Amino acid sequence: MSAVHSAVTRRLDDGGSAARDPLTVARARALRMGIDIGGSKIEVVLVEHGRVIALDRLPTGYGARQVLANTAALASTLAANVGLDLADIGAVGVGIPGAIESGTGRVRHAVNLGIDDLALGSELSALLGVPVRIENDVNAAGLGAFHALGLARNASIAYLNLGTGLAAGLVLQGTLWRGSRGTAGEIGHMPVVQDGPLCACGQRGCLELYTSGSGLARMWPAAPGQALAELHKAVAAGDRAAIDVHRTWIEGIASAVRALVLTLDVDSVIIGGGLSTHHPSLLDEVRGVLTEWSARSSFLKMLDLPSRVVLPPTGLPVAALGAALLGEPR
Repeated sequence: MSAVHSAVTRRLDDGGSAARDPLTVARARALRMGIDIGGSKIEVVLVEHGRVIALDRLPTGYGARQVLANTAALASTLAANVGLDLADIGAVGVGIPGAIESGTGRVRHAVNLGIDDLALGSELSALLGVPVRIENDVNAAGLGAFHALGLARNASIAYLNLGTGLAAGLVLQGTLWRGSRGTAGEIGHMPVVQDGPLCACGQRGCLELYTSGSGLARMWPAAPGQALAELHKAVAAGDRAAIDVHRTWIEGIASAVRALVLTLDVDSVIIGGGLSTHHPSLLDEVRGVLTEWSARSSFLKMLDLPSRVVLPPTGLPVAALGAALLGEPR
């Protein structure tokens, strides 16, 4: 998106020399910028009162230097396109995969981005000239989904991200929950099949092996990024093996939902991530499995699991929105 958003602000400098309108600057300070750095694209949004009012995207690139440069360029471009100086924006937050030190803004082991160890917070702050908050992308998406659904301030949700891996972002009683060591929500590495296949984490039979994008590709080999589409075709053709793999996949997602409710008793489990957007009947199928299980267990029936599973609003960049909400306005 490159058009100037006159509803947000207006250019007042007539070439750059006139004084800034203090009311416009004050409004800019209420704006937040959120940046979602993904494996294929960077998405930047401007948020006003919880509503996305401007958005732009750019390919991510690979390696720490390229990712950093592309992120800074996109953030600066979006601000300029709406007539703002970055220094006027009240808060800037970033969601990115990998192990995150939220206090320092350091990113480690973002392998799909070619980042081994990067002080993203301080380096991006130096490039943009503003303080920057860094968070794991799934945590940011959880925060964004929580606000997008308009839940009560003290509500609790788990955002179950179906991506290359499987993890959950947790917002408990309105607050992002990282856990004592920052690993809360790593549900993908919960073993569910004794002596199952070896997981990248070193354990065997982890839930991620049956539920994530990489797990789906393991169960139904196809060209990169095509496992779900190819599985759909085979299921439609009545392929028995495909039907079994599809059932295993849906049951894995339902198992993740059940585990999140049983351990945290969240109000809602929001299913998001790339795989969820490419399977229109996902919600109905997961609810169907949960309904089957509940029919065999009065305890599960009491929990009313099917009604607690929802999808985020269609088309809303929840990870970038959540990133925008990370920092307190300056």
